[in-house]
Amino acid sequence: MNAQTRGASIDWIPDSGFQLRKAGVHFDAVRVDGDDGRRLADLMVRMTGGDPGPVVTEANGCRGVYFLLPAASTVNRSWPRGVIRYNSAMGCAGYVPVPALEGPTWPLAWRFPPAGDGRFVHPLLLRTAATELLG
Repeated sequence: MNAQTRGASIDWIPDSGFQLRKAGVHFDAVRVDGDDGRRLADLMVRMTGGDPGPVVTEANGCRGVYFLLPAASTVNRSWPRGVIRYNSAMGCAGYVPVPALEGPTWPLAWRFPPAGDGRFVHPLLLRTAATELLG
């Protein structure tokens, strides 16, 4: 498992299909479902000049939008209603679906693939955008 993106090696991205990754190891995640998640992703694009960091979308079920943030960045922050946090806080284990960069990955897709290893969505910027959008 060693995907390449923009010349960087990212070992948590599967070579094909998709896999679940334990939150808090390589990254934390925030999920917002449905149209709210897609609007939040659009707002992040505008706020970052087109480079919000890695974002995964789900085409079925709750139609979740997963924003991947640095590990341990969601644990002690309050988030607005409608935001689900995935991290490895004490007594908590969450798993995030991660698609390959190419090939069939349905129902998951990269809305914005990672730009390189260690490059994630900015937590404070995402929290500010989520609060503005979701209240």
